[in-house]
Amino acid sequence: MSWDVLLLHLPNDVTSVQQISDDYAPAPLGSQHDVLAAITQAIPDTDLSDPTWGELLGPTWSMELNIGTEDPVDSIMLHIRGGGDDVLTPVFRLAGALRCKVLDCAEGDLITPLETSGWHRFQQYRDRMLHSHR
Repeated sequence: MSWDVLLLHLPNDVTSVQQISDDYAPAPLGSQHDVLAAITQAIPDTDLSDPTWGELLGPTWSMELNIGTEDPVDSIMLHIRGGGDDVLTPVFRLAGALRCKVLDCAEGDLITPLETSGWHRFQQYRDRMLHSHR
């Protein structure tokens, strides 16, 4: 089970998916070459041996970066497993490097360094589900 967040360009005034019009087409994050370079510069430890599917390992978490094969890259889906708030640092570092926003796919809201409650709710939900199946 992973917490999925999407890195993409959105208008500055958008704070949730409900505010995005059906016909909105976000600008790409950049060429695949430029996106990979930005990821490598922001987080040098990222394993990009497969440039379409990166991986980053932390002390208590792992993150897969679903970059895809399209060029230019429209968005990146992050699949985060594990726990600990230190995983949020690379999430926001990537968003900063790509000049984009972070959309919590479970909550449907944008997360910011000041609003990360979706990550905490995901961990609580995951833990409840794991304990109920034992």
